[in-house]
Amino acid sequence: MTPAEMEARIVRYGDLQPCKTAFIDAHTPGSDQKENFTIIGGGVSESADQHVHITIPHGFNIGAAGQPPKCRNSLHSHRTAEVFFVLSGRWRFFWGRWGTAGEVVLEEGDIFNIPTGIFRGFENIGTDYGMIMAILGGDDAGGGVIWAPQVIEDAQAHGLVLSERGKLYDTKAGQSLPAGENPMPLLTDDELTAFPEPTTADVVPAYVARYWDMVALADQNPAKVIGEQGMLRDKPGFEVDLVTRASASDHMHSHDKPSVLMPIKGHWRVEWQSGASTLAPGDTMSVPEGVPHRTVPSMTGGAALYHIVGTDDAPGPTWKG
Repeated sequence: MTPAEMEARIVRYGDLQPCKTAFIDAHTPGSDQKENFTIIGGGVSESADQHVHITIPHGFNIGAAGQPPKCRNSLHSHRTAEVFFVLSGRWRFFWGRWGTAGEVVLEEGDIFNIPTGIFRGFENIGTDYGMIMAILGGDDAGGGVIWAPQVIEDAQAHGLVLSERGKLYDTKAGQSLPAGENPMPLLTDDELTAFPEPTTADVVPAYVARYWDMVALADQNPAKVIGEQGMLRDKPGFEVDLVTRASASDHMHSHDKPSVLMPIKGHWRVEWQSGASTLAPGDTMSVPEGVPHRTVPSMTGGAALYHIVGTDDAPGPTWKG
């Protein structure tokens, strides 16, 4: 891989292209200032305006959400994994049919493997613009978003209509559903009973990992965060490790599937046979399968990054091992 070929697989934080009309709540007050980013894979955006930075299939998707203070993402569900880690800011995650079953507050570096099949939302409760990075299971991310009925109803009152094929149309901009295509049907009361209402005590111990706990566990080897043997035990079709200065290795290694490097603290130098590049927090790098490389901190000070690599496990509901 030449330096130019590898640079094409790096998405710099400052080069991220947002979409402000990605989802059905884009015009709903309280959610109308959020920005959606699709970094690797097609993601779950409902808008034709969404820019995809890297289209190469990885077996999972990488995305991000950026929001100013007091902006929230509406209640929705997924059929495959949805993992968030906080890049910047302070965030409240909440879940349940009405968002009242439980909640947790996450800060920089914390990670949340949200159980599949529950309605979830999140809001920036900090004082500045914040960013959370996302990992979604599967190349098609489970086929799209399942919205709580009230989200679709609220959106219609502000001009947005979601089709049964998961495409978004803005009636205020003169758009309408294509002939023969119906609006997305609302979930019925019977269907809604299939969505669990776990408590905070059910969710936080099994699905949330705190940054400083992971750093402590990565004192010799990378901390296994998500995986069959991870702190958060799951088999979502990928594994997530946290690598720190203490656990980084300068030995060349490769994977049989594409891997992704996402710094959370400090600057990291990635070297391969024919070149090198430096990553900063918010950058995302896709390393091709079979390419020997090493990743080490390039400056003094705190340093940590998330490492994601696909597995042979099929994406789907949260594993109950």
